[in-house]
Amino acid sequence: MDFSIKACDWTKGTTNGFLTGKSDCIVIGVFESQTLSGAALEIDAATKGLITRIVKAGDMDGKSGSTLFLHEVAGIGASRVLLVGLGKEDAFGQKAYNDCARAAWRAILGTKIVQVTFTLAQLPIKERSSDWAVRAAILALRGETYQFTQLKSKPETPKRALKRIVFSVNTPDEKAAKAAVKHAVALANGMELTRDLGNLPGNVCTPTYLADTAKKLGKDWKLKVEVLGQKQLEALKMGSLLSVSRGSAEQPQFIVMHYQGAAAKAAPIVLVGKGVTFDSGGISIKPGEGMDEMKYDMCGAASVFGTMRTVAELGLKLNVIGVIPAVENMPSSTATKPGDIVTSMSGQTIEILNTDAEGRLILCDALTYAERFKPAAVVDIATLTGACVIALGHHNSGLFSKDDALAGELLDASREASDPAWRMPLDDEYQEQLKSNFADMANIGGRPGGSVTAACFLSRFTESYSWAHLDIAGTAWKGGAAKGATGRPVPLLTQFLIDRAGQ
Repeated sequence: MDFSIKACDWTKGTTNGFLTGKSDCIVIGVFESQTLSGAALEIDAATKGLITRIVKAGDMDGKSGSTLFLHEVAGIGASRVLLVGLGKEDAFGQKAYNDCARAAWRAILGTKIVQVTFTLAQLPIKERSSDWAVRAAILALRGETYQFTQLKSKPETPKRALKRIVFSVNTPDEKAAKAAVKHAVALANGMELTRDLGNLPGNVCTPTYLADTAKKLGKDWKLKVEVLGQKQLEALKMGSLLSVSRGSAEQPQFIVMHYQGAAAKAAPIVLVGKGVTFDSGGISIKPGEGMDEMKYDMCGAASVFGTMRTVAELGLKLNVIGVIPAVENMPSSTATKPGDIVTSMSGQTIEILNTDAEGRLILCDALTYAERFKPAAVVDIATLTGACVIALGHHNSGLFSKDDALAGELLDASREASDPAWRMPLDDEYQEQLKSNFADMANIGGRPGGSVTAACFLSRFTESYSWAHLDIAGTAWKGGAAKGATGRPVPLLTQFLIDRAGQ
């Protein structure tokens, strides 16, 4: 799709050809009150009160997400007008805007419309600017058009005809809006890569598949890529990581991707993504129901792939390293057993009381490995605990960090990106639950505060740098009829890196 920006000040009557220009459809918003403003007011005047009459007749009540097509409207160049209900003006924030943008795209995608003029980005959104609105609209559209059909023998041909979208913005916002288009397209591309990897089944998306994907990403975007195999991981004494892969015929792969956008000596941001390509639970095997969704246990890794692609496409001026420990967790005669004790790369010993608490076992060695990069900050991303889903549901990712400044940056990025996170506790008192009679620590701390004790476990391997942990177990994918990867938290991570780069 082609996205472009055109300045237009509806309040001053300088419509810059929007009213007379030829397009298949112009999208305008109508609030619940019968007072029209902006593009709606100008088009109402050009059509001799048509919009006012439609509103008064009750055909468009302005309720949030309602839509109405008007055809062959005299007085304007567009062959259709799409009215979109915005709800109450005083409650029009980012969620309301996103809902209305999605409603508009769904209406348009069900038609043969090819070219659209989109005016909703000029609406008065609480605490948001036009460039934010442009980016949100593009992401909403790309989200609506995403399909995973790679493994269908006869994939359905998309019905959409939409190819070109022109966004109207106020003249002072034109430059920022053009930058927002670039950001949105790169972010949507990264999210689609993340979703594709997440949606692939475990028999396709193996640790080796992830390694090959990293190599291809390296060639396409000029990233330096290293892949360490079994023998190299043994030499590094990653006993914790290797304990997880022992039961599988699939060899572990430890993937490192380097993006250099700043001076070589500049300290990098390191993103560590959990890459369990299928999690049966190992000897502590999971219930059969819903186990198919454990192909999504590599969504942390997938989000690192998507973020690295986005960063490279944007050309951000900072250094980023993606670290992905990729394994499969399976039961077999060689699998790690409950009660086994392993030695991590850090030298700390771990009593494995539950082999289904495996994500932390691969992440701890990856977090130790990250020390060698002398990072400015490390953020790990993992579908780590069902306890986080119980605590936060499917709206917020769980954020854990003892570094208030880093946590603040990530929370600010989550709000800007409409990819919400909620800060969770990481008090030392929770560490008591990880005590072991036989090793330095246990890999689980019992049911109370399960997501917190998992983060506490990881914190023991991060004392040499600034660190944060994102538990995305409730946000990385959806179940049920809408089953599929969401692409989160690529928007949050990308915004965090954009902010760090000052771009």
